[in-house]
Order: sequence, then C-alpha cells, then structure tokens
Amino acid sequence: MNQSERIKLEASWKQALHDEFEQPYMKELGAFLRREKAAGKIIYPPGPLIFNALNSTPLEQVRVVILGQDPYHGPGQAHGLCFSVQPGVAPPPSLQNIYKELKRDLNLEVPRHGYLQRWAEQGVLLLNTSLTVEQGLAGSHAKMGWQRLTDRIIEVVSERRSDIVFMLWGAHAQSKAKLIDPTRHLLLKSVHPSPLSAHRGFIGNGHFSRANQFLRQRGLEPINWQLPDEV
Repeated sequence: MNQSERIKLEASWKQALHDEFEQPYMKELGAFLRREKAAGKIIYPPGPLIFNALNSTPLEQVRVVILGQDPYHGPGQAHGLCFSVQPGVAPPPSLQNIYKELKRDLNLEVPRHGYLQRWAEQGVLLLNTSLTVEQGLAGSHAKMGWQRLTDRIIEVVSERRSDIVFMLWGAHAQSKAKLIDPTRHLLLKSVHPSPLSAHRGFIGNGHFSRANQFLRQRGLEPINWQLPDEV
C-alpha cells in the first residue's frame, strides 16, 4: 500500500494531492510523527482530525480560504480547522477578536462556543500551514514538511478554482500571497486577529462583508457567517 492510500482523505483532495503524498518529504514527515508518538509525545490534533480542513471542505466546494499558522497546542482544543476549537472549549483570544469583527462588520451575534465546523461545511477552507504540533510547544512541527504540502494546497486552489476569497491575516499568512493568482481571486490582507495586533487594523477590516460582496458579484452563494449559539 502506498502513502496516499493509507491517508483517509476526501476524494477530490486525494486526487489533487496524490503525487504530493508520494514525495519523499511526506514519507519522512509520516515517519517523524510515528517516532514522536512512539516516544510518548502528545501530538495535536488527534490523528483522524489532522486533515479535517480538507475532509470538511472538498476542493470543488471551496469559496473562501482562511489561513492560520499552527494548530492550538493545549488539551482538547485543536481539531484540524484553523482558529476553531472543539465544543466545550472557550474561544481563544484570536477567535474572540474574529467574533468582534463579525459583530462590527455584519452585526452578527457572538456565539458561546468556538467551533467553526459550520463555516467549513459551507466552503470556508480553514487551513493551518502546519497541520500538527507537540503539546505545549507552538511551532514545534513548522519545519517538518507540512508547509510544503500546505503551499501545494494553496496553489491547487489558485490553479484549479476561480473567484476564491483568500483571507491573509498577519505576516505569515501574507507570505503565501505569492502562491495565489491575484487576477483570478480576491486577496484580503490585514494584521492578525491576535490580541497583540488586532487593534492595529484587524478590527475594522471588513473582510467578511467584502468576501460576501465579491461572491455575490460573481453570482456565487455568500457565506452565512452567523454561527448557532450552541453547537
């Protein structure tokens, strides 16, 4: 059985990324993760959720891409969608600021949870550029190969789709703009929603209304950004 056959992945992404999963770096990454787990290290998110962003949002259904950096590294938080936490976990500070901007921009009610699965199911690809992390160690897997894969995912969306909204928040996400064709897609850039920078331009960026305006202008269904109050 080859590498790509071992990974449980939604069919459109499996086809699009088949060659990538056969590359030596992906085999090395898989071996690294197995060694870390064998050594007793706790890795987030749980194995079945590593590719949750892709499994929740098939390639042909993508309408918006939000780029994060690293999975959350605390117990019970990460579930494979950037900025999102599992039910029962309080929304982290960056997500609280995202909710503040949604309230300001679209006058949406702030939910009591931080579970963004509803967005993913509508076509919002919530992609971290690294897909795993060691417990308590932010950025611990950032140089292990994930970014080569996620760069390819961004390129695939740019090449195979049109009229996609890319939300690039902060310097790390904006560094990926070079992978995206700006003549085919809308690139929305601002500072990151973290408490360190949100007051310098994230709050007030209007990205959510601008995304929906862009989609409507192209005859596409806008995103319903309102999350239910309870999961």
